Amino acid sequence: MNTQQIAEAFSAHRFTETYEHLAANVRWVLPGQAPIEGRNAVVAACNASLVEMAQLTRAEFSRFVSVADDRVAAVDAVGRYVSPDGSVSVVSSADIYELDGDGLVTTITSYAVELDT
Repeated sequence: MNTQQIAEAFSAHRFTETYEHLAANVRWVLPGQAPIEGRNAVVAACNASLVEMAQLTRAEFSRFVSVADDRVAAVDAVGRYVSPDGSVSVVSSADIYELDGDGLVTTITSYAVELDT
């Protein structure tokens, strides 16, 4: 996978496709929360998120824009998530990916805000 494909897969919640592209010391920064440090911790957080997402009735993107070069990528997305009880959550997010010279993700910075439905 190239830089843009890695970023798009991760931002689209296709986490398992990206695990082999995470550096051992990857750091996931979620402003306002404690960072997630190390590949094992990031994979565990992603797997927990996948379990939660599997409970959703639907998840879709109304916006998904990405840009990348060899060492940096960014994804701007708006996702709509529908729970089994019919409740809807709309989230605007921006993810920034930094990669090392070997093409491994060293830092992910994710900004997210819930929008009015």
